[in-house]
Amino acid sequence: MYRISLIILLASFIGCTTKSEPSIKNVISTDNAPAAIGVYSQGIQVGNTVYVSGQIGLIPETREMAGDDLESQTRQTIRNIEAVLKAANYELSDIVSANVFLSDMDNYGAFNEIYVEYFPENPPSRAVVEVSRIPLDALVEIKVIAAK
Repeated sequence: MYRISLIILLASFIGCTTKSEPSIKNVISTDNAPAAIGVYSQGIQVGNTVYVSGQIGLIPETREMAGDDLESQTRQTIRNIEAVLKAANYELSDIVSANVFLSDMDNYGAFNEIYVEYFPENPPSRAVVEVSRIPLDALVEIKVIAAK
């Protein structure tokens, strides 16, 4: 009896398991954010998660920096992130993680003053690091992960 019950239990377990469908990788692309400078996609969506590549303060239409100062570059960077997210039907509030790269850690406080305007409550997890150089000599680069 014990052996038959074990066989039935194993058979039902095997019958209940299903192979999950492979995740489909969707490329997110929009003209409302700068085209890639290198070999990468603006964003990738897998399931309910969107991975946005590092964005800098380039104005999409002109491909010029929004300005020479941290504030204008940070604001444009966040607008670019917002545009990529919007192309995937996501919003800034869907961001769960952000990686921030500053050319000068002395700009940390000034960056936070701007950042908090976009994430006043329940901000995403975040890392901020100083790097020796950012593409096109930008002052800030931000990459994010969003999920619904």
